[in-house]
Amino acid sequence: MKRLLPTLLAMLLPVLLASCALGPPAAPALFDLGPLPSARDTALPALPPVSIAEIGVPIWLDRSLMYYRLGYANAQQPRPYAHNRWTMPPSQLIAQRLKARIAQAGGIALPAADGAAGVPLLEIEVDDFTQNFSAPSRSEGRVSLRASVFKGRRLLAQKSFESRAPAPSPDAAGGAHALALASDAAIADTIVWLATLPLK
Repeated sequence: MKRLLPTLLAMLLPVLLASCALGPPAAPALFDLGPLPSARDTALPALPPVSIAEIGVPIWLDRSLMYYRLGYANAQQPRPYAHNRWTMPPSQLIAQRLKARIAQAGGIALPAADGAAGVPLLEIEVDDFTQNFSAPSRSEGRVSLRASVFKGRRLLAQKSFESRAPAPSPDAAGGAHALALASDAAIADTIVWLATLPLK
């Protein structure tokens, strides 16, 4: 046994040194939707006060994972990037962006809990927020959502919006860029539509 001990130590030492050299796993790269588009480049109508309800998403999107689909392999399977994350779940990213864009245009966005009586309530359900690959080197960001406006308990109007934007690179960074563009386009379309409704 005494003779085996040095041999075992000699065999284990490289493994132990390698594990120490590797260290803890690297922190994931974090992404958000970036800075707001310039108000001069994307002029939007100013909205009267609107209450914004919590954004709804499917259960699998209710986390900070960044998802993509391989349309050329299995479009029914959303896959998460291993080492990339959103800074917050997509529902919160879109809610933050929506309120910021409304305010940027001179409108008023209120949390649903603070909405005064008679203020319309906007509810949004996000159906898709993924990077979709049509080929290994070609992808786009896709955002689809459904907006419903209520006055009291009465449904005033409802409409679906979908936007797509090409990714500049076939990776998580390219997907984040494309999803930011697609989100801004879908949000802008939603605000323009809201401006056509009798919200006052």
